[in-house]
Amino acid sequence: MKLLSFEAGGRASFGVVEGAGVIDLKPRLDGVADLRDLFAAGRLGDAAAAAKGADRDFGLDEIRYARPILHPEKTICIGVNYADRNAEYRDGTDLPKFPSIFMRAPGSLVGHGEPIVRPPESEQLDYEGEIAIVIGRGGRRIPEAEAEAHIGGLTCLNEGTIRDWLRHGKFNVTQGKNFERSGGVGPWIVTADEFDGYGDLRVTTRVNGEVRQDDTTASLLFPFAHLIAYVSIYTALKPGDVISTGTPTGAGVRLDPPVWLKPGDVVEVEGQGIGVLSNMVEDEAA
Repeated sequence: MKLLSFEAGGRASFGVVEGAGVIDLKPRLDGVADLRDLFAAGRLGDAAAAAKGADRDFGLDEIRYARPILHPEKTICIGVNYADRNAEYRDGTDLPKFPSIFMRAPGSLVGHGEPIVRPPESEQLDYEGEIAIVIGRGGRRIPEAEAEAHIGGLTCLNEGTIRDWLRHGKFNVTQGKNFERSGGVGPWIVTADEFDGYGDLRVTTRVNGEVRQDDTTASLLFPFAHLIAYVSIYTALKPGDVISTGTPTGAGVRLDPPVWLKPGDVVEVEGQGIGVLSNMVEDEAA
C-alpha cells in the first residue's frame, strides 16, 4: 500500500493512494487518528480491508500533501553512509566503524509539493536525497537478524542543509540540519510488504531535471538492518519513527565550484519502488 497524510476540504486526514486518487481512511477506521497511530495499533490489515473496493474520495490533484508521519517522535539521520561519500571528503580518513547520527525536528521538513525555503541568513541551501525507513514496530536492542521485521515502510527524504551553519558549533551539525522547512519528506509511505529486500534500491536526486545524485543501497556502509539494530541500542524505537539512511555523492557543496539551491529550483528525490518527492525552492518570507 501507499499511505499518505493530506489535507482536503479544510480537513486533515490520511489514506491509501489508489491510482490517481486517495481513499480516505479516517472515516473508515475508528480510533485511528493518523498514520503513526495506524502503525502503533498494528492495523495495516484493517487499512487494506477498508480500502479494498472503496471508491476514491479525492484526486491527487485535489489534496495538499502533508508529511507522511505528521509528528514522529524521532527523525534520525545517518551521515556519510555511502562508501564513495567518505572518499568525497578527501580527508584521508578510514571508513567509519559506527554510523554518524544526528536528529531533525519535524518542522524542518515539509510534505511533497510544498516549498522548501532558503533562509535570509544564508545562501548555502543544499539538497541530500535519501531513502528513509519508517518504523512500524518498535523495540529496544533489536537483533540485526530481526531488524527488517520492524520496518513499516519506506519514504523519500530531501535532507536539506544550510551548509555554512553546519560548522557553527565544534561538535555538532544541528543548526544547519534543522532550519525551518529546509527539506522535504514524502510523498507517501510504501509499506514493507511491497519490497523484496532493501539491499539494492536506487535513489536519484534531480535539480531542475538534471541528475545530481544516483546510487543504490548496495553501496551503504551500514545497511538498513544494521542501522535499526544500532540505533535501538541507545534509544527505544517507536512506531512512526523515521531513520533517514544517508545520501550518495553529488550534493551541491561537493561540486566545483559549489552550486547552491536558489528560488525557483525544483528538487526531486526518487526512491525505487517508492515514488518521487518534489519540492520547489523559495525564499523565506520576511
